Amino acid sequence: MLITVSEIDHVLTRGVERIYPNKQALRKVLSGKKKIKLYQGFDPSMPNLHLGHLVGLLKLKQFQDLGHQVIFLIGDFTGMIGDPTNKKAARQKLSRQQVLANAKNWQKQASKVLNFSGKNPVQIKFNSEWNDRYTFKDVIDVTANFTVQQMLERDFFQRRLKDQKPIYLHEFLYPVAQSIDCVEMGVDLEIGGSDQTFNMLAGRNLMKALKQKEKYVLTTKLLTDSRGEKAGKTTNNALFLNTPPNQMYGAIMAFPDEIVPLAFELLTQMASSKIETLKQKLEPMILKKKLALEIVGLIHSSREAEEAQIEFERVFQAGKLPGKVPVFNLDQKTISLLELLKKTNLVASGGEAKRLIRQGAVEVDQKKIKDLNEIINLKKPIILRVGKKKFIKVK
Repeated sequence: MLITVSEIDHVLTRGVERIYPNKQALRKVLSGKKKIKLYQGFDPSMPNLHLGHLVGLLKLKQFQDLGHQVIFLIGDFTGMIGDPTNKKAARQKLSRQQVLANAKNWQKQASKVLNFSGKNPVQIKFNSEWNDRYTFKDVIDVTANFTVQQMLERDFFQRRLKDQKPIYLHEFLYPVAQSIDCVEMGVDLEIGGSDQTFNMLAGRNLMKALKQKEKYVLTTKLLTDSRGEKAGKTTNNALFLNTPPNQMYGAIMAFPDEIVPLAFELLTQMASSKIETLKQKLEPMILKKKLALEIVGLIHSSREAEEAQIEFERVFQAGKLPGKVPVFNLDQKTISLLELLKKTNLVASGGEAKRLIRQGAVEVDQKKIKDLNEIINLKKPIILRVGKKKFIKVK
């Protein structure tokens, strides 16, 4: 298969933050006849892949499409340590059972983008395969290639020192364990988000020390707003790849306008030239709808994406009820609104219920209710709505 210069440039520029040691060196390697071996590691701290992972999956797919050997590495060993990157406090350690349970459905979710069969299948590996057999002597030998000063240079460790918060020794060992991965697999390239630069460069240094081999590092851009907040992922929630189409479409429509162009670059396969044309021609709302249509179509299907768009326009723009509303059966003729909100699990607490009612965020049969003492008559079914996205039919 003849690879063109433009195809290589596309892989090295689309969504790319930086390449180490430099883009020219990696371009030269990719322009040769030899196919390289590359990987990205995925930390199974959650049971589902999310939109942040989609950035890496699409980049891996680009290399797979060029015929290179791609490894999807599940960090079941490093996941037990917990990546301390940008954490204000030590992460809770996970058991082997927890990380394996979290990663159980990852291949199915990643296969929405990557091919795990066929002519050039992506390989799945678990880093416990080699890390489990490392002895204490092996660990000492490896850590002799790192310094405490290197680890302490990390800004979030500096913040913890300033705040007099503990830094545990096992957190220092996370980049060491991740570095062992690339050495054991003998890879030519590692891909990861730009927030993983320190860990990936640690592996590059270890590869040079132990194998006298260059390991290229490609960091991808992060989907963040002007405040540095990651879109599609918050402290307590993430937009997972198994999120239902309607919900995923609505969540993307909630993205700030400012990140939509970057989201096209990172989360879609649309040609860059077409993205530029759309940015110039379409108003923000229409552009965001196109983005949601592209992402949902990629993760689910074009049909489901179109149906999600119709539902969004019907419910959130025309103010009508969703096509499907879950039903909650209640063996009562009357009930207070506060009690009903709690029983239907549309709120987390009584305090939240009171706040939402006062804010006018609660509707019964499309009528706002602001009275905390409101009694609901259930002689006939009602539609209860909380905020913009939560609906339930109470009978």
